[in-house]
Amino acid sequence: MYSDVARPDEYKRCLLGFVKREYGIDAARIAPAKRGFYGETWRLDTKDRGYFAKLVYAADHKDVYRRSFPVVEHLDRHGIGFVSKPIGTAGGELFSQFDGAVLGVFDWIDAKNKEDDSTKALEYQMLAKVYAVPTEGLAIVREGFSAKSADDFFRRWGALPPEAPIRTALERRRAIIEHRAGRLRLFSRRCVGDASFHFITHGDAGGNFMENGDKRYIVDWDNPVFAPPERDAWFWMHRCWAMEAFRDALRQNGIGYDLRQDRLAYYCYHMFFFYLNAYLECFERTGAMDGFEEYLDGWIDEAFQCADRFP
Repeated sequence: MYSDVARPDEYKRCLLGFVKREYGIDAARIAPAKRGFYGETWRLDTKDRGYFAKLVYAADHKDVYRRSFPVVEHLDRHGIGFVSKPIGTAGGELFSQFDGAVLGVFDWIDAKNKEDDSTKALEYQMLAKVYAVPTEGLAIVREGFSAKSADDFFRRWGALPPEAPIRTALERRRAIIEHRAGRLRLFSRRCVGDASFHFITHGDAGGNFMENGDKRYIVDWDNPVFAPPERDAWFWMHRCWAMEAFRDALRQNGIGYDLRQDRLAYYCYHMFFFYLNAYLECFERTGAMDGFEEYLDGWIDEAFQCADRFP
């Protein structure tokens, strides 16, 4: 994965010097922070304060990351205090460029990732508060319910070298992949053109829920989209109690909307191809396929079993 790149001491010194010049942050220590798929992340410590620095090198994700900063600032201005607010540069910019990557610097959040049955209702309540934030005048990507993620994947698949091990792994699963592409196109046709009940959505809130005692946060707003709540709800669509908790959160925050099967299914199949594209982009750039076969065989199968039953 991108974030597994080992950096020499010279790189770290250059990054610290850049942050001092551009942000006025004189950090004495730098250490790797817990990393996800795209971000190369660091903890920076001054004498009395900690910061979180995230760099995105992936070509497909840099523009996505840039567009996220005004959205996070907008949420902060509207009283959403559980997001990681970016620290501005000395010149007043929300992000910067370092070594060809997009760099964001944030306050360090002293909390740990947690996602289990006990966190879902809390997560959904927090998301519903975000949905209540007005969006007039906000520049944000808007959901179009496209099936392009499947088209992009098949184009990438076709361009892989014949001998590539990742191609062999895909060929073994061709039937199920083509089935899911057909289902994506079906639900795309059903959903396209309906812009009702769209809000600022996260897209992976559960994996970025953090907790420290009674303090809770949802971080990593890299890819906010003006979309229906199903973009955040589909991960646990196979759990009736979770869907009821999501509906309760909407109602309790004044949002008169009930989750729709067609939209849940769309996001289930769309995100399958979204993640496949991310793995292929990583393979194209680094030759690594860490976790790829586990993804193909694993973690969202229960959601697919649910979506496959939808007519």
